[in-house]
Amino acid sequence: MAPHTLFIQLAIILGLSAILGFLMKLLKLPLLVAYLLVGVLIASMQIFDVATSEVLTLLPEIGMAFVLFFVGMELDIKEIKTLGKPILAAGIGQIFISTFAGTLLASALGFPITESFYLGTALAFSSTIVVVKLLLEKKDLSSLYGKLSLGILLLEDLVAVLLLMGMTVSSSFLNLGLQGSFPLLALLAKGGFLLLLSLVLSRYVLEKVFDAVARSAELLFLSALAWCFIFVSLAQFLGFSVVIGAFLAGIALANSSFHYEIQGKVKPLRDFFVTLFFVYLGSQVVFSQISQVLPLILIFSIYALILKPIIYLLILGLFGFRKHTIFQTALNLSQISEFSLIIMVVGVNLGVVSQPALTAMALTGVISIIVSSIMISYSRSIYKFMAPVAGFFEHGGVSRSNEQKKIELEDHVILIGAKWMGGEILKYLKKERIPFLVVDIDPDVVSKLAGEKVHVLFGDISDPEVLEFLDLHKAKLVISTTDSPEDNLVLVTELRRKNARAAIVIRANDVMEAEELYKAGAGYVILPDVVSGDFIATILRNHWPNMNFFKQRPEIELAKLAKNHLAGE
Repeated sequence: MAPHTLFIQLAIILGLSAILGFLMKLLKLPLLVAYLLVGVLIASMQIFDVATSEVLTLLPEIGMAFVLFFVGMELDIKEIKTLGKPILAAGIGQIFISTFAGTLLASALGFPITESFYLGTALAFSSTIVVVKLLLEKKDLSSLYGKLSLGILLLEDLVAVLLLMGMTVSSSFLNLGLQGSFPLLALLAKGGFLLLLSLVLSRYVLEKVFDAVARSAELLFLSALAWCFIFVSLAQFLGFSVVIGAFLAGIALANSSFHYEIQGKVKPLRDFFVTLFFVYLGSQVVFSQISQVLPLILIFSIYALILKPIIYLLILGLFGFRKHTIFQTALNLSQISEFSLIIMVVGVNLGVVSQPALTAMALTGVISIIVSSIMISYSRSIYKFMAPVAGFFEHGGVSRSNEQKKIELEDHVILIGAKWMGGEILKYLKKERIPFLVVDIDPDVVSKLAGEKVHVLFGDISDPEVLEFLDLHKAKLVISTTDSPEDNLVLVTELRRKNARAAIVIRANDVMEAEELYKAGAGYVILPDVVSGDFIATILRNHWPNMNFFKQRPEIELAKLAKNHLAGE
């Protein structure tokens, strides 16, 4: 491709994305809807040849890598492990059911059995990149349903990788190589090596490397990118996808003291490449073939948007999660995956899948992602309408084992979140014997506090039932340490709706959020930069000019940082 052609295509893609993105913002719809529509527009009007465009065949994969790199840095493996059983049951159960149902549906519509199996398999997977992007935008990745969604998505990605390798690796015993004779054993060995390598490098190498380059912001940024691409390249060399490699690369930096700074610098680059990825997805629709497969598109779209969430509701409901949690998780997974298209492309290359079937799956993906994205963005409003239906799937059980009976307190403090900032507040409340109740979504934190006879509730404040259970009108002070703007706004609104006398201290990420929360009725909004400035001013006021405050400060602060900061240690 000539350099000027590359720039022209980028100009077209980004220009259209900006225009439609502005329109989506006016309509209060997710930006990725605009990006998908840009891809559809380019394909339908044949503005340029998508098949030969390096912009849409090479660059979008980098967006996938950056998104999963971010997710890996955000992930606390211990939290995912505590949800292991429901994640495993929901993920594997849904894959089996949807693959079987999709195969039957495609076969009933006249597709050959092998092609039907590929279509059914593609139907079974949900989109990691779509869900993670929306959860990051809503700051819901740390919510209970966010963790369940992420765990199920990662499990599905792993299964998809296994299937892809099974489709593309020979299993002939005449081949003397391990990869050819024992593909599953080879895959497990390579996967174990990759995971072990990321953990070893994280513990013994990466922290020293980033510590050495941290004084230069530019060098820190380049080093982070280098690590991501080197590890992704190694993962691909071993037969794994970009998704798995980038995710493990991020996990290796999850406990690094520099991961927040790295995230801040990589984010704009991530957003640019993610835009190209969604435009690419939209461009895979071939309109001349739609009439041949229209019934399949309609049936598969309905299945992905309605029937697949019902499967998740049924399985997760058995584990005793509240109806709000299972509803939001199921809604998050109501689309098909980017892996679905990859599976279909592999089938085309093997000669067992036709081009119309690939078109059907591509358009099903575009439809399900657009509709699912809109539903996720308006999930709170949808839940209010669907709560009675979601209640049908709710059962008592495992997830409520840490909940106590109704806690009768008056003039107490409600502390939402007991990590880091919440942990420091908790220590003070315990020391001063101030009556308080903790709400947290981490089962380990809840179990530890319950063992210490602390009043604690396992729950997510995005759940209306949890807010109702808290008896907010009886509290004297409510402190929220969560950084989800939607959750905090709902909390403030609920307090004022009930005419609760409690003062509310709440956290915001920027000035616009803070202004919105104050207008809604917050008593004090914690803006980290402003609070930090006030704290330094207080130190100067109290300790100038002798500065004794700083003499033993490093030892005190390092001791704090060395602790886990869970449950106010």
